[in-house]
Amino acid sequence: MVLLGSILLEVAYFLIAAYLTLLAWATYYHLSTSEVPPGVCQPLKVRFLHITVVMVFGLDYIFWKMGLCKRFAIVRFIFDGIPPSDDPTLSIENTFFEGVFVRIYQPREPSADKRRGVMYFHGGSGIFGSVDSFERLCRYIAKESNSVLVSVGYRLAPESPFPQQLDECRDATVHFMRNSENYGVDPARIILCGDSLGGTVTASLCQELKSRTDLPKVRAQVLINPFLQALDYSLPSYQQNCFFPLPSRTDQLAFGYQYVGNTVSLVDIASAGNLIPESLQTKYRKWVNAGDVPQKFRIRNHKPAQLASSKNNLFNLINLTLDRKISPLLAEDSFLKGLPEAFILTCDLSDDTMLLAENYDVWKRLFLKVTAGLQLNINFELKLLKKFYSLAPPSVKRKTATKRSEGD
Repeated sequence: MVLLGSILLEVAYFLIAAYLTLLAWATYYHLSTSEVPPGVCQPLKVRFLHITVVMVFGLDYIFWKMGLCKRFAIVRFIFDGIPPSDDPTLSIENTFFEGVFVRIYQPREPSADKRRGVMYFHGGSGIFGSVDSFERLCRYIAKESNSVLVSVGYRLAPESPFPQQLDECRDATVHFMRNSENYGVDPARIILCGDSLGGTVTASLCQELKSRTDLPKVRAQVLINPFLQALDYSLPSYQQNCFFPLPSRTDQLAFGYQYVGNTVSLVDIASAGNLIPESLQTKYRKWVNAGDVPQKFRIRNHKPAQLASSKNNLFNLINLTLDRKISPLLAEDSFLKGLPEAFILTCDLSDDTMLLAENYDVWKRLFLKVTAGLQLNINFELKLLKKFYSLAPPSVKRKTATKRSEGD
């Protein structure tokens, strides 16, 4: 017993030392790489939250490198959080739409009319997040808007590389639109909603589905902190908030590469000779060809360059960046015409959404910018959400109707 107690005490000391080391590293990382701009109403909470997130990612990375878990397994577990208790006002069902896991939230109180439907696509950069992570938010929207909400549990990268996430969200949406009446939903009142990457999916799906004649039209789209373009990270708000944590600009880029399945750096790409694909390399072979180097100079340590036939080359990466599935803001004008009404909620990284609003028909768009000081005030965001297409307040509806009549 004495020996066992001594072993347990040593283990406890080790764990405490490991925790303090991780905490010290996370604090140093936060202070050296992050900056909380003035105007944030709760800067200490932001700092504490970021240090906690850094510790979680650090622990996940260590365990992954030790072979104890898959990449992002600990991050996903922590982000899922503690499930809330049962809600007697909601009927919650787990099921599958076309093989895609979904969770359906339906108010138990009977409705005289068919309810509106909400397809919700969660955030998490496509590599973490789940229906469990956004359980409380989905419950709130379903109750406060008296809607049938479907939360889509699409599979995550890197296990399921892009564009599987978008494909699964589309398949689940099409299934719900075709069978909405089975859930007491008016097919003419279906809204697509998403935050972060979910906002990207929402914008992309609205562009894709608007030309489908076999489906009802999407009534509206709600974009919460959407990622809309990967072309330019030097826009004013990106520069102003490049060191703002949760996440920083560097974090966004790292998550984006994980999402599209490209985990190699530009240095690795260039070192492997994979700047351009094989088809283009053949074109320039007459100027740059190892075979033209005299034999006596290429004897030592010479290995033929491996042609860049895979997706991990710079040329394909650039094309992927310009794809409207990744950057819906870059869609041609034909994709931006006839889109459903949009509610856009953003927290200081607002340039993308302002540019999107400029490209949309201004009489049919509602754009709202929320300052950084409200970034952690989720209750404020939820109240705004439920007011739009209630989920829009009457004043906004009257204003929109007036502008439509003026435009006509």
